[in-house]
Amino acid sequence: MGMPAVPESVTTVDELLALPDDGLRHELLDGVHVVSLAPSYRHQAVHAALFAHLHAAAEAHPGWDALSSPADIILGVRTLVQPDLFVIRHDPGRTPVSWEDVGTPVLAVEILSSSTAARDRVTKRHLYQRAGVTEYWIVDMDARVIERWRPEDQRPEVCDRSFEWALPDGPSGSLRLESVFGR
Repeated sequence: MGMPAVPESVTTVDELLALPDDGLRHELLDGVHVVSLAPSYRHQAVHAALFAHLHAAAEAHPGWDALSSPADIILGVRTLVQPDLFVIRHDPGRTPVSWEDVGTPVLAVEILSSSTAARDRVTKRHLYQRAGVTEYWIVDMDARVIERWRPEDQRPEVCDRSFEWALPDGPSGSLRLESVFGR
């Protein structure tokens, strides 16, 4: 199955949001419109393991939420991303009502696939770093590693067995990668 045809004139978030819902995953990366097909079973299994871990950690901290795409995370007038997983912080008494209320995630996670790897490693990494996302995790299922990027990093921290993480004044955890990738 090939990639669906998309209008080439979409260069702003407003234009992207005006498109009819076609059930696909649309993103706008610095004015470049990209469309992704549904992820693989393996991708979703890793996604489920990571989401369970992040959700449990966020639940212990009022005002923190672990979420999953589809989601329209707007990082600028020409940038709308749909991270596989993300963690946000909000006023505990005011849960966001719309995606516009979410702002910049504190943590964004992308699980690599053959069709998105280059985009996730370069384009989206730069977008997340520039937007001030505190941590960006690139999950490489083939290498069985998680790369951790922070806004100022030129190189990632690469974790291959266990992974200790902590968000500022918020959730933290210890993650055995075997529990994410399987034995």
